Amino acid sequence: MCTAAIYKTKDFYFGRTLDYDCSYGEQITITPRFYPFHFRAMGSMKSHYAIIGMAHVAGGYPLYYDAVNEKGLGMAGLNFVGNADYKESAADKDNVASFECIPWILGQCASVKEAEVLLEKINLVNVPFSKEMPPAELHWIIADRDKCITVEAVKTGVKVYPNPAGVLTNNPPFPEQMFQLNNYMHLSPKPPKNLFSDQLPLRAYGRGMGALGLPGDLSSESRFVRAAFVRLNSVSGNTESESISQFFHILDSVAQQRGCCEVEEGNYEITIYTSCCNADKGIYYYTTYENHQITAVDMHREELDSAALITYPLILGQQIRIQNKT
Repeated sequence: MCTAAIYKTKDFYFGRTLDYDCSYGEQITITPRFYPFHFRAMGSMKSHYAIIGMAHVAGGYPLYYDAVNEKGLGMAGLNFVGNADYKESAADKDNVASFECIPWILGQCASVKEAEVLLEKINLVNVPFSKEMPPAELHWIIADRDKCITVEAVKTGVKVYPNPAGVLTNNPPFPEQMFQLNNYMHLSPKPPKNLFSDQLPLRAYGRGMGALGLPGDLSSESRFVRAAFVRLNSVSGNTESESISQFFHILDSVAQQRGCCEVEEGNYEITIYTSCCNADKGIYYYTTYENHQITAVDMHREELDSAALITYPLILGQQIRIQNKT
């Protein structure tokens, strides 16, 4: 499945892993300000904030997995299978399909505060992109440098939750994910103290034992706990290099290796890509399963006052630097 996270040093960073058993030909995709978004029920958005992110482009339309806009607002959709519940259209609501949710928010909103106002009117509807592409069951993380929220469309309606953990995985619903953190309040990056009994001479016999009990499996619940612990305790310098390096280390803590999560006989879920976007500068960094070298695409090096999508294929092959060249 997937994990998303935020991180802040001097700049604000937003990114995710895409964990799945196959790729859909995703590309780094820049949507300039005058690309026309035609919504199924909400008319056309002929001008909007420029957006950069990872998307599968189908029929000239960017189906974003995760993205940030030029104002520094980030949004990612993660699988929420079995819990996502989309409705029929409602006359008094903004009827938006799940595949339209990211451009609907990022095209109009410069902050989480503005997104929250828009979300008060949203009705996520059960409309497919095409016959071949039914509605994806998703929930979303939306964040800027000041605030982070989670959005879930469930049977009781669209729910918007504050997200102080700054991470999102998949199931169960977000309130249950947050509640389970109570089970791990004893974890610490510091060496543990003997609270078991003052009658026993117990001692830490190695480093890192303050985090003993941190879950290490690949389930959504365990990845949520692990990513939250690593993110909330992360320390790095403020430079771009230090910041993006630390962000990738945070998400590497929940990476999925081929062979560890079998989907069916001989088919495995892996971390297809990991992204880290400097939301303040509009620079999208990524690595892939086979290529650990960080690659970057800067939206501000493109013509943003235009109407045509700009795409870059992922660099998938391993890039190895030979240090002792002859």
